[in-house]
Amino acid sequence: MATDMSIVDLRPRRDKSCRIAVFRALQLGDMLCAVPALRAIRRAFPEAEITLIGLPWAGAFVQRFAHLVDRFAEFPGFPGLPERDPDIAAIPDFLRAAQAAHYHLAIQLHGSGEISNAIVATLGARITAGFHPPQGPCLDRLRFLPWPAAGREIHRCLALTSFLGFESAGDRLEFPIDDAERSAARSLLARHHLLPRRFVCVHPGARLHSRRWPPEYFAAVARDAIALGYRLALTGSAEEMLLTRRIARDLPASMVADLAGQTTLGVLGALLTQARLLICNDTGVSHVAAALAVPSVVVCCGADPQRFAPLDTALHEVLHHPVACRPCVHVHCPIGHPCAHKLDPSRVGSRVRARLGSGRHGAPRGGAHRLHPLPSPAVGRTPPHT
Repeated sequence: MATDMSIVDLRPRRDKSCRIAVFRALQLGDMLCAVPALRAIRRAFPEAEITLIGLPWAGAFVQRFAHLVDRFAEFPGFPGLPERDPDIAAIPDFLRAAQAAHYHLAIQLHGSGEISNAIVATLGARITAGFHPPQGPCLDRLRFLPWPAAGREIHRCLALTSFLGFESAGDRLEFPIDDAERSAARSLLARHHLLPRRFVCVHPGARLHSRRWPPEYFAAVARDAIALGYRLALTGSAEEMLLTRRIARDLPASMVADLAGQTTLGVLGALLTQARLLICNDTGVSHVAAALAVPSVVVCCGADPQRFAPLDTALHEVLHHPVACRPCVHVHCPIGHPCAHKLDPSRVGSRVRARLGSGRHGAPRGGAHRLHPLPSPAVGRTPPHT
């Protein structure tokens, strides 16, 4: 770890007046993959005021990860960035507020920097740092790292913090769950007669349609789990209720609890800790499962299976069908969605049967079961400054 601050020359790291902005205006899975990097930043600057500049939903992320991030600033979008439609009228006020914050350091943790470096430069920070396109312009070679061409997203983010001299606090994910969320999950499980480790969670949705495996494929795999004696919990947002209903109608009603629209993100996380297995698309919930060490089988349709796969390959399996157009940049696939349709449910089902039939990870078989207490507040949480 650099001790002379030659790369990032700031005030003493325990100075409470130090203000740091981290720009990462992305979705849930991307944000969870950045948690180890945020942990490294917090470890390097334990007393600094750290602000996350992100998409509107990320205000809740900052609340959940208050031990790593202090403040939230909503990013209004910008022409050329696909994460949200830009609110052009809001951009001037956003920039005025950012410049008034007088950040000492602004870190571009959003990607290669092709567009985002220009955005971060307008924040008015005394020092900016981040990634730059490997073959593109670099604002400062002491503070900007070429965007890694390969590797897990977690490690790409950590590559930047290491480059800046911040000591790593590990590459593990985390997902703090509070008492109210655990209590709500207990109530939901009891109401639907779902016993710990005797149900499989199926989460068929994803924000982009190009990332979704067909619902009839999920239903086929769900039948494999039911055949082994497991009940099904279908989960998703309120907007995904039609998707879960489509799956539920093809399954025995007595074996399925459709919970779409009934869980917040935190309650879903607490519910997952009681599931025997998660079956899902390569989307945010897969990273929640990775953070909570919940076994999973993940179907990867449009994303890069190497970049976003969980680090623990024994606990989590990612299955995909290779196509030349991966990773997909479309909301809807324009060529018939071969990455999804050619990933046969029999292949996924065989892995699900192997995981459920093996008795791995403490799956009870038969007999009476009581509703086990959910994990303690320490699940998924690490000390903020260790």
